[in-house]
Amino acid sequence: MNNKSQHANPSKTRSPRHRAREFALQGLYQWLLNNEDSGSIEAHIREAHGFDKADREHFDSLLHGAIKQSIALREEIAPLIDRSIAELSPIEHAALLIGAYELKNHIEIPYRVVINEAVELTKSFGGLDGHKYVNGVLDKLASKLRAAEVAAGK
Repeated sequence: MNNKSQHANPSKTRSPRHRAREFALQGLYQWLLNNEDSGSIEAHIREAHGFDKADREHFDSLLHGAIKQSIALREEIAPLIDRSIAELSPIEHAALLIGAYELKNHIEIPYRVVINEAVELTKSFGGLDGHKYVNGVLDKLASKLRAAEVAAGK
C-alpha cells in the first residue's frame, strides 16, 4: 500500500492495536448476544476482512481475557454505573469490558489511551451519546485502578 492510498481513506490509518480492539469489540458483542464459545467467535473473526492488519496478540488478550475475567470486571464497573449491567447496550458493555480489562491488565498502555480507545470504539459502533457514558465510567475506574498514574497526570 502506498502513502497516497493511505491518506485517501482515513480508516486505512488505524493502528494494528486499534484494529485488534475493533475486532475484540465485535467478538465481545457476539459473546454478549449469543453467549457463544470464545474459540468459535475467535475463529469467525479471524476470517473477517482486514483481520490480517490487526495486532493478533492484543486481540487474543482482549477477547479471551475480557471473557475470562468478565465477572470480576463487571464487579469493578457495577458501582460506577447508574443502571444495571444488563441495561447497558451491548456496545457500551463490550467497550467497558475492553477498557476495564486494559486498565487492569495492560498497565504498559497509558490510562488515557485506554479510555480514548474505548470512547472511539463506542463512537464508531455505538449509539449517539454512548461514548460520553463510557468515558465517564472508565475515567472513574482509572482513578480507582490506576490512582498513582491518574494523580501524576493531573
